[in-house]
Amino acid sequence: MRAKSVTVVLAGLLLGAAVTGCAGGDGGGRGAELSADALLDEAHKTMNALKTVTIASSTTGSAGSSYSSRQTTDLKGRCTNKITWTEGGSLEQIRIDDTDYVRPDRAYLDRWSGREAAGGKAQDRWIRTPSSNAKPGDGLVDCTWPFTAFGKAKKGNRTEIGGRPAVALRVSDAGDAGGTYTFYVATEGEPYLLEVAYRGSDYRSTTSFSAFDEPLGVRAPAADDVLDAADAG
Repeated sequence: MRAKSVTVVLAGLLLGAAVTGCAGGDGGGRGAELSADALLDEAHKTMNALKTVTIASSTTGSAGSSYSSRQTTDLKGRCTNKITWTEGGSLEQIRIDDTDYVRPDRAYLDRWSGREAAGGKAQDRWIRTPSSNAKPGDGLVDCTWPFTAFGKAKKGNRTEIGGRPAVALRVSDAGDAGGTYTFYVATEGEPYLLEVAYRGSDYRSTTSFSAFDEPLGVRAPAADDVLDAADAG
């Protein structure tokens, strides 16, 4: 993952003086009654009706590099996210409608700036920036999530995800030769989408969903801990 637009602003602010001091089977339950496509459609409808959800993801590239993230969101305009790279560094984000608060750690700044800060002191300041400044590849997320169907689903085996009975539904993407998605849908209680696993030639990823409709509690950081991106120039 590249870090460009916002990263440049972050490094300029935070490396300066301001921070110097601081397969088969019917699925069982609901899975036995509905087709694979119907199960997946039901799950997407249920997820699109949620008020809040937590999304945890891990991705590993073919070269071995990897990162993980954890997002709690109202699926509209308020969310928190933290992404951590195995090569070093993490980036936290709080989005409240049209404002992003972004906090890179010291390892992230050192990595993307190409130099280490003197003393290697911890970095705990947030940057306030318009959410409209976010660009693909800069590590920031949108609070929404695309719970939409594609391809043709095929029912797999029964299993458990996070202690919940589930059925595996496998989908191949016609536009991604060799890439396969496996959707795990709860077969008891609400038909939540519990996990999505992707396996492709370039990378593999696992995304899990939990804390359905639990209180969100997204708040802006304390004013004393925030720098404004406009101060960079």
